[in-house]
Amino acid sequence: MSLVLVAHGTRKQSGVSLIGDIAGQVSRALDRPVRVAFVDVLGPTPAEVLSATLDRSTVLVPAFLARGYHVTSDIPDHVAASGHRDVTVTRALGPDPALVRVLVDRLVETGWRPDDSVILAAAGTSDPWAMRDLHTTATWLSATIGSRVELAFAATGEPRIDDAVAAARTRGRRVVVASYLLSEGLFQDRLRASGADLVTDPLGTHPGVTRLIASRFQRASAALAPWRPVAPALSAPN
Repeated sequence: MSLVLVAHGTRKQSGVSLIGDIAGQVSRALDRPVRVAFVDVLGPTPAEVLSATLDRSTVLVPAFLARGYHVTSDIPDHVAASGHRDVTVTRALGPDPALVRVLVDRLVETGWRPDDSVILAAAGTSDPWAMRDLHTTATWLSATIGSRVELAFAATGEPRIDDAVAAARTRGRRVVVASYLLSEGLFQDRLRASGADLVTDPLGTHPGVTRLIASRFQRASAALAPWRPVAPALSAPN
């Protein structure tokens, strides 16, 4: 059986390397090789990787923090284009309580204090399901740290991160941006340039991310079934 981790892709080499590091950590946790594919910017694409594994069952984990076009459309299209008929696609990584715990760890290690204004910063989306997922994560993070967390975006969506930081400044408290990104890249650069007092690192190679991805692979492997071209991100096993 083959295991494939699918990420977005970035032109920033540190971001590409980070995805490789995540796959390496998951591979060591499972004691099995984990291949990497990208849906945008660079290759190999999921279709290319799957075309090389036609002779064996494959589990594909989308390394995305919410549902959206890449999860609900791009990845199923790549699976179909590959001609591979024995693929299990898990749901996106988020929302998940494990990711909220990672966000809290990142806040603490960055120097967050309970009286800070916190903004959860995502890449952004125009997909209503993905937007709901992001609001769910913001709500869970608010409940965990005991104060309201605003949601803002580095690209698509309102408010944009720099506008959200400027608005939070009017409250007279420090502004901390909690990065809800998986790796380094253009969007993380935008968060760091937003004017916030503190910006957390991407979720990246945090052990909680490794455990979550490994769990997705393990659960899907245990319930392996032929792929069906009907909303795999929503109906596939966790």
